[in-house]
Amino acid sequence: MSQNSIPDFFVYGEPVRPLDVGFLHVETVLARGNIHLGQVAAHKHPQMGQITYWTSGSGTYRIEDRSWDFSAPAVSFVPSTIVHGFSIGPGTDAIVVSVADDALAALAGHSLLPLDRPVFADGLPRHAAWKRLAAVLEMIAAEHAEAQAGNDKVLPALIAVALSHIARLAPATVAAAPSSDASLAIGLRRLVDAHFRDNWPVDRYVEALATTPHLLDKAARVVLGSGVKRVVSERRLLEAKRLLLFTVRTVEDIAYEIGFDDPAYFSRFFRERVGEAPAAWRRKQLRQG
Repeated sequence: MSQNSIPDFFVYGEPVRPLDVGFLHVETVLARGNIHLGQVAAHKHPQMGQITYWTSGSGTYRIEDRSWDFSAPAVSFVPSTIVHGFSIGPGTDAIVVSVADDALAALAGHSLLPLDRPVFADGLPRHAAWKRLAAVLEMIAAEHAEAQAGNDKVLPALIAVALSHIARLAPATVAAAPSSDASLAIGLRRLVDAHFRDNWPVDRYVEALATTPHLLDKAARVVLGSGVKRVVSERRLLEAKRLLLFTVRTVEDIAYEIGFDDPAYFSRFFRERVGEAPAAWRRKQLRQG
């Protein structure tokens, strides 16, 4: 590895650019085959989430520090800022639906799938749920390609249906939550993504989201599975793992990057949560990878 940061892309291989409100993009993995040659390196999208539905072939899909060997059909949903990538064999293809964060936020109350965390699912191709998901995604691709009048109304509804089918295929990842909790938790996650390096106190997040400490903590626990302070510390840990896995930066440099003034304290923080020092964890992960 020689990169010093995990790249942000618009779509894979293209620089980030401002998105129109309600932005939506649909293409196949093979459409960019001449760019990635079957090896999509770790990257993230800062302004949009993606559905990737594998229609043929096989490969390995990676989200953050987890990976899955898959054969089609398989599907993932990856929110913005989540690191992901894949390796695939010849003839492997997928439909990729990219949706701007503002459009996803508008769908949050209409989807069974929480939109604040990644999901990966695969399974028996004859299962009826896969057939339904395939039909919906094919409709999305056709609507996008044909650009008929009114597709700005049709496409969001179809995407909400596709996300709900993904939730049914990956039930272990789904936690029901009131839409107000989900909205508040998504807002918290966005703020934490932007400010986890700045050591904001909980009250600063409460103020920014115009809520109360009780409501914010409740939303974080119901939707994200832990209180606000833990959400922030887990985000810092996630960034540390990303930089250890996907860059060659020193442990000391990574400590400063994620908001620690003392690299020794960062090492203790990491060891308490992971069970080993950052450098040892990096070496083990690279050997296994």
